Amino acid sequence: MKNARGAAITVGVVTAVMLLAGCVTTRSPHLTDTNAKADAAADNVQLALAYMQEGNLARAKEKLDRAKQEDPLNPNVHSVYAQFYERINDQKKAESEFREAMRLAPGDPGQLNFYGVYLCNQHRVDEGVTKMLQVANNPLYRTPEAAYTNIGVCLLTAHRDEEAESAFRRALTARPDFAEAAYQLADTELVHGRALEALKLAEKFLKQYNPTPDLLLLGWHASCVLGDARGADQYAKTLRADFPNAEQLRSLGSCQQPTSPQPTPR
Repeated sequence: MKNARGAAITVGVVTAVMLLAGCVTTRSPHLTDTNAKADAAADNVQLALAYMQEGNLARAKEKLDRAKQEDPLNPNVHSVYAQFYERINDQKKAESEFREAMRLAPGDPGQLNFYGVYLCNQHRVDEGVTKMLQVANNPLYRTPEAAYTNIGVCLLTAHRDEEAESAFRRALTARPDFAEAAYQLADTELVHGRALEALKLAEKFLKQYNPTPDLLLLGWHASCVLGDARGADQYAKTLRADFPNAEQLRSLGSCQQPTSPQPTPR
C-alpha cells in the first residue's frame, strides 16, 4: 500500500501483514476443503495473484477463468476477478465482481475490506472509510490494525491528514508493533515539517521492535532535515547492513540534499 505522497492504494498480494487481506485462504462455503475442484480453484487464484504482481495480466486472466470454472461459488475468485478488472480499468465489471464476492460471503470482513480499498482507489473516500470501519470493528476480523492503517492511507489520498493520523494511532493502539502504521504516522509528521516528531516515532518503534527499510529510511531522512549527519549516517549504515537488497537504498543521497523517502509498493 502506498501513502498519499506515493500513489493510489493498491490491491493484491501485499505485505506479510496482509494489509489488504491479499492472502487467499477462504474456500467456498458450498464445498468441502477436501474437494479437488475447490482446492484447484484456490491454487489458480493464488497463481492469478502472482501473475498480476508480475504484470502478466493475460496469464492471470487464464488462471481466473479456470478457477471460475472449477469453483464458481468461491468468493475469492470473484474478489480477485474484481482486482483484475480494476487493473485494466473496467470499473463496471470490477464493482460487479466485488459485490458478487460479498453476496457469496455475507459478513466476511476480508471481502468487505477488499471492497473498501477499491472504493478508496475510486476516490469514493467516505464510502471506503465507512466499509473499512465496519471491518475494523468486526470482532471476527483478526487484524484491526490493518484496517485502521488502510483507513489512514485512504484519508491521506483526500488530504484529510489529521483524521489519517488518528487512524494510524488507533492501529498502533490495537497492535503497537505494527510497522506499517508506525511508518505512515511518522511519514505524515515528516511531510508536515515535524521532523523531530517523526524521528521520535521512528526511534521509539525501532528500539522496541524489528526494523523495516521504510522506517530506517525515514529515520535517515528526518535526521538529515534536523542537521544530524552522524545520526543519518547510522541509519544509512543499518539500512545497508540489514537490508542490502532493499529498494529504499536508492533513495539514500547526500545528507545536505536528502532525497525524499519513497515507500515501496504495498
